[in-house]
Amino acid sequence: MMHLHLKLQTLVYQWVNGGTDVAKNASDMILADDNFVTIIEAVKTGRHIYQNIKKAIHFLISTNIGEIVAIFLGLLLGLDTPLLAIQLLWLNLITDSLPAIALGLEPADKNIMNKKPNNSKKELFADGLWSKIFVEGSMIGILTLFAFSLGYNFYGLETARTMAFISLGMLELVHSFNIRTEESIFKVGIFKNIYLTCAVILGVIMELIVVTIPKIAKIFNVVPLNKEQWLYTIIISVLPIFIIEGQKILNKMKFEKVVYKKAKFTIK
Repeated sequence: MMHLHLKLQTLVYQWVNGGTDVAKNASDMILADDNFVTIIEAVKTGRHIYQNIKKAIHFLISTNIGEIVAIFLGLLLGLDTPLLAIQLLWLNLITDSLPAIALGLEPADKNIMNKKPNNSKKELFADGLWSKIFVEGSMIGILTLFAFSLGYNFYGLETARTMAFISLGMLELVHSFNIRTEESIFKVGIFKNIYLTCAVILGVIMELIVVTIPKIAKIFNVVPLNKEQWLYTIIISVLPIFIIEGQKILNKMKFEKVVYKKAKFTIK
């Protein structure tokens, strides 16, 4: 049976000309029509908006932690700066902002009304969200630093920074797909959010433009990569998909959400 949990002091059912002003002022919810299905749609919309806000915040904080970890850990290890200020600014404008906006337009989960209601006393980062953000951010930062170290040891500083720049941008774009759902992205479908798909494609194109057009590359202090360097960068960039898939399995075991079977009912 589907549970619809609403905390209401008073529910005013307003007909075409019904409902007194006193009752309306005392109520927490007012129906402007004669259909109680409106309540269900209102709850569904509220849950949908809450989920998308949470996803956008989750993505932005985890990717920014990744950038901090890459820079800070590099300094602790005595390495040259993996990324320059202008490169970080570009990543924040393109590979952070566009996917975050697209996550805010994510379609509602098909089971959104069959899940147990959120506890109003719990904060936004409850149920292990802080730990997920920290782990994911650390993963992005460490993989970026790995790309930089690989490039630095075999190809030199400029190539290393270019590999780190592309890797971090691609890691963030790929990670945006992981944020879409708590389920496996292979189960729900990777490309169902057309806005996110377009944001990722645009982000990849912008990254390629920066690296391949000489005048722009000079501004960002990056250099063209050969096939071998591109291969290493791409492999590093797709690793979050498999790492986060494992994390989702563990989180589901520890913080499993209650999902009720869909009830069959009609409201006339």
